[in-house]
Amino acid sequence: MQNEEPTLARRLGPFDATMIVMGGIIGAGIFVNPSVVARQVHTPGLVLGAWAIGGFIALIGAFVYAELAALRPKVGGQYAYLRDAYGPVVAFLYGWTLLLVVQTGGMAGAAIVFGRYFRELTGSGVPEQVVAAVTLGVLTIVNCLGVRAGSNVQNFLMITKLAAIALLVAVGLFVAGPAASTAAAPGTASGGMVGLATAMVPVLFAYGGWQTASFVAGEMRDPKRDLPRGLLIGVIGVIVVYVTVTWVCIRVLGVTDLAATSTPASEIMRRSLGDRGARIIALGIALSTVGFLSQSILTAPRVYYAMARDGVFFKAVGTLDPRSRAPVVAIVLQGVWAALIAMTGKYDQILNYVVSIDVLFFGLTGAALIVLRRREGARTDGARTPLHPASTVVFVLACWAISATTVIQYPRNAGIGVAILFVGILVYQFWNKRAAPQTA
Repeated sequence: MQNEEPTLARRLGPFDATMIVMGGIIGAGIFVNPSVVARQVHTPGLVLGAWAIGGFIALIGAFVYAELAALRPKVGGQYAYLRDAYGPVVAFLYGWTLLLVVQTGGMAGAAIVFGRYFRELTGSGVPEQVVAAVTLGVLTIVNCLGVRAGSNVQNFLMITKLAAIALLVAVGLFVAGPAASTAAAPGTASGGMVGLATAMVPVLFAYGGWQTASFVAGEMRDPKRDLPRGLLIGVIGVIVVYVTVTWVCIRVLGVTDLAATSTPASEIMRRSLGDRGARIIALGIALSTVGFLSQSILTAPRVYYAMARDGVFFKAVGTLDPRSRAPVVAIVLQGVWAALIAMTGKYDQILNYVVSIDVLFFGLTGAALIVLRRREGARTDGARTPLHPASTVVFVLACWAISATTVIQYPRNAGIGVAILFVGILVYQFWNKRAAPQTA
């Protein structure tokens, strides 16, 4: 009995699921991206509309993933949905791009933002890329101690970042005076549909991440119940937070000043409470970013673990530490690669190649629900996607439209992600011939 292979520990409940969902979505994006959106669309209605549309897409996605979670409460989450719907090659390409582009790129981008605020708070001369790499290393070590340790850190950081957002909203509503005018400067075009489509890139990047909660389904005590609840409650909560923060930014700064600053949250606090206020919110943003990183390091390695168990990745990645029952090799692999990206990339470049691939697989996962429903029929128990298949088709098309827009608008940066995707096809052929499948 002592030689039995360890299994993943089912130690997570509904509160953990909700915090993981919200923690996977809320990072530094909401503190920065309202200004990015305001540079693309130049009226308050379109700025708020972009965040409302993004929230609507995210909510449909949450329903889709909640139903898929009820259908397939398996280790690896989205990886398992794609594998069962389309076969192993599509699932492998998802895991491949998750490791090399999507998850690690998002982590690297967030870590760079943390490094930027760390330098601002401490006055340190250490390059932000070095700070990013060290932070990724520390959180990687914490998550190697087990899913409970990683989840406890994640829950604490999630509550901290909600407190920082509440402080920003309260100051914007009750301390800061409203802008003289919230409208754009006279003669400025609204940005139109092209501007709105371009603005959806940072919006969907900020909303992305709810799907990562599905990766730890194998470590939830009751994944068929708790994961759908966590997805829906978490995404609705984030929509309320994001729209409220954006409205506060417009109220205090106006669209013109919002577009002119790269740090809208800090600008609001500085106008209201001086440099001390700016430092307080900088600390909140830094902790928020660390919370996002903690969630990312906790969840995604379970996909690489599932890939290795399917025989299409290094065998060692599919092993668990006998004491922590965590996929330590997978966690370390992800942490090292994210640190390398952080050391070599810039935030805006990372943003573009992450979004182009991320939303491509969002769309494929939405379509997977259509495939599985037709193959197996609708379930009468568990979560159901409202107005399916129409709502699911809207989600799929919206995701693919954003992916195409990103590639067209930023062909060089997005092309990095596309190139890695195509290389993955060749790598899959190698692994498929090299190893026989194991039990997932």
